[in-house]
Amino acid sequence: MLNRIGTLFAESRDLTLDRLQNDSLIIEVAYISTLCDESKVSDFILVPFTKQEHPFEDLVKRNPSFKRLDDPAKWGDTLLHGFVLLQLNGMVYKLDAARIIRNENPQTMVETVIMGPQISLSEDLIDSINIVRSRYPSEELAVEERTVGTISKTRMLLVYDKHRVDATVLGLIRAKLERISDPFYTATGELVRSLGDRYRLFPSMMVTERPDRVCSAIEDGKVIVLLQGSMFAIILPSTFFDFLHAVDDDYDSFWMTRAMITLRYFAVVLTITLPALYVAIMSYNPELFRVQLTFSIAGSRSAVPYPSFVEVFIMLFMIESLIEASVRLPKYIGSTATTVGGLILGQAAQQAGLVSSIMIIVTSVVAISNFVIPVNNMSTAIRFLKYPLIVPAIFFGISGVTFGVFCYLVYLADLRSFGKPYFRIFGRRQSQSSDVGQVGR
Repeated sequence: MLNRIGTLFAESRDLTLDRLQNDSLIIEVAYISTLCDESKVSDFILVPFTKQEHPFEDLVKRNPSFKRLDDPAKWGDTLLHGFVLLQLNGMVYKLDAARIIRNENPQTMVETVIMGPQISLSEDLIDSINIVRSRYPSEELAVEERTVGTISKTRMLLVYDKHRVDATVLGLIRAKLERISDPFYTATGELVRSLGDRYRLFPSMMVTERPDRVCSAIEDGKVIVLLQGSMFAIILPSTFFDFLHAVDDDYDSFWMTRAMITLRYFAVVLTITLPALYVAIMSYNPELFRVQLTFSIAGSRSAVPYPSFVEVFIMLFMIESLIEASVRLPKYIGSTATTVGGLILGQAAQQAGLVSSIMIIVTSVVAISNFVIPVNNMSTAIRFLKYPLIVPAIFFGISGVTFGVFCYLVYLADLRSFGKPYFRIFGRRQSQSSDVGQVGR
């Protein structure tokens, strides 16, 4: 039995296989440690077998928790559902020792959904694998264990479906993990930076706390990285579409989902370009608006003593400060403080003549559009992208904005996430074929 199960789960490091012997009997025990409560294994099998207070065969036959399993084809599925397999005198029994994790795990806080699971991954690797295996009970799920950090020796797991994963991508991930040499790793963000996202404008690796997103990524042939002490998983590779894809999109209707995705792309364009367009139109191209709107904007700016780009930087600084305050303040006072602060500062700045009323509207639209992006690390990257675009708008107007957007598109088209084209905006599933020339990028 042990040989057959060992072959079936050859790449699973959380598989436990034991051959035990006492004075009169030899038994074989097999179970997946991340799915089973090992105290039950000890109480029902290991301790009675070791003490030999009663014939172990009689204990197994009298205990209704042990049930015979005569079909070897069901061994894999049985192990994946948290059972222990026991071979005794040529017969195989199963014992339900499932380690169930329910509400003791933290609830999702970063990626909240209306429908769908509310439990998040755990800071403990065993608990996280339990959650993933419970939702992805496949014999093809491989779990590799490694350590990262020359001093911290932090445990890390690679999780993937060995029949769906791209072998070239998996090899590239393994090679990068072998090359990293930082001394300490305490969070997944540090590992993301070491794997190549330190200087990129756009994130190429998704960090998520949701087990349903993790299982969906495994089904798509991606590799999941779990780090001990962090409740966030890394999904490799990730495309631009993945960051604009919310978990709710898997639960809503098709047309509503497509409408929401279109809205998010439109929001990305607005939050990146709107401040630069305001500067360009106010300073160079007011003829783009109708005469009535041009006069209205000019009237609102009549009391502002500064050029339009100074006005933009003042308001963007205020809104960025409010966002940071909402993140850093305790949750009980954060929303109240930032709401009151935003209202007071906006109204006071407009009445003092520092900014125009149109600029307050533009700033509000930019902030709200940024909040539409469902994944936090992409939302943070998009927040930064609007600032470099303001510089060419100051000197060249609409032409400068157009050139800046073109540079962003060229950069996105050239970007790769572990050999896969990054600028994929219409679908999530990765192609299983890989261009060897692109992998080295």
